[in-house]
Amino acid sequence: MIRAVTIGLLAIGSPSLAQNADDWNLRRDPNSELVVAYSAFDNGLAIGARCSQGTYQVAIAGLPETTEDTRTLRIGFAGETVEDQTWYVATDPGTAVSSYPAPFARKLREGGRIDVVVPGAGEGGRNLRYVLNLPVSSRAIDESLAACGRALVDPRDAELEGFEEDGLPAGIDWSIAPRPQFPAAALGNGFATLTCLTQPDGRLRDCVVEAEYPLRTGFGRAALRSMGRARLQNTDDPTRPTPVRMIGFILTFCIDGYCPGQRRELPTGSRLPVTSPDG
Repeated sequence: MIRAVTIGLLAIGSPSLAQNADDWNLRRDPNSELVVAYSAFDNGLAIGARCSQGTYQVAIAGLPETTEDTRTLRIGFAGETVEDQTWYVATDPGTAVSSYPAPFARKLREGGRIDVVVPGAGEGGRNLRYVLNLPVSSRAIDESLAACGRALVDPRDAELEGFEEDGLPAGIDWSIAPRPQFPAAALGNGFATLTCLTQPDGRLRDCVVEAEYPLRTGFGRAALRSMGRARLQNTDDPTRPTPVRMIGFILTFCIDGYCPGQRRELPTGSRLPVTSPDG
């Protein structure tokens, strides 16, 4: 659970914790297959990157609480213009979970300034801005990535720039949208983020689960299985080959017809597998 990530972020007295003023804090727990790299700040925020039993996550804790399933955070690195990102709200309503954790962690390891803007969370409904000075991480974040078999450098990250997190790039659309089966172990809403390579015939290959929440509920596996039947098409001319490129999108799993964004036009029914590639 992400609440456990928050505990890991703050567990300064843990005997399994290694601290280094020149790096992020690092917590290891071999018994639970847990590696957490984290950094806490005087303004109450804490950022953690963790590998837990093979699943990778990045979370920001200490945000103003929300009752929504998702929230928009505007984030910019190194003083660049902030850009909207969709984050999922954890069990702790003040903790947000990244939908692209490994690429985000690879940016975090570079250190330096990061701006986090929470729209409408300030006094009088103004935007609330946090300016953080991250330590460079030459070891701690690397260990968290390596523990989950995630690359320390991935050229695909550059292809993610400008992606719509919950959609597809211009010129490509679903001809047969993925419809995963709702996992039996899941008791509530969740999501899985996938990246895949397209093929000219509209099929997808080399799909990777970038993120899923909650953990160990099977959303990632269900999303991967659904890719076998999913098909894409060229929106300019469906008779022409689908452009070959990497894509990234989020599958949102919902119960009783409720999805983030109030998509109530979708079918309803107890534990019905309602998913949507466009959120």
